[in-house]
Amino acid sequence: MIRPIRLTFRSSIAVACLVVAGCSAPRIVPTPAPKPVEQAPAPTPAPAPAPKFENWMDAPATPGDWSYRPLANGGLAQFGEKGAAPVVWMQCDRSARSVTIYREGAASAALPVRIRTETADRVFSGTPVNAGGRGAVAVALPTASPFLDAIAISKGRFAIETAGLAPLYVPSWPEITRVIEDCR
Repeated sequence: MIRPIRLTFRSSIAVACLVVAGCSAPRIVPTPAPKPVEQAPAPTPAPAPAPKFENWMDAPATPGDWSYRPLANGGLAQFGEKGAAPVVWMQCDRSARSVTIYREGAASAALPVRIRTETADRVFSGTPVNAGGRGAVAVALPTASPFLDAIAISKGRFAIETAGLAPLYVPSWPEITRVIEDCR
């Protein structure tokens, strides 16, 4: 015959602890994260080419504002960003009866300058000049030239495209008309 096992109080507590310990979840030791693999830096992509516009009037305007000041021999209108040298300026010369359009940029010889307005488009011969210690290209027009009127009344702006230099898209503001009228 099988004899029943009698547990003492101490042995009962030990059995109860074992039973409770068996009911708990196993201890999980997290695995360490893998060390990051060092990769060579990605090459810098080449800059995107400047956008081309079918119609010059769709191109973004050259940043800046016009300013006007009277001179002894006529008026002067200058276009550029505040605090910087002007990129375009127009000057009346009453004694020569001409209005000269200057654009910043160095040149070593005469080069073609295309000026576009809403109603007219002409190519002039630009003359390199030294304008206050910096290079510029000048186009002189007689005061009676109808092309000056085309610049003054051009819808919103006109373009100055010079071989070898970035095109300029400048607004047709009243300062331009004032210089033209100073000479007439």
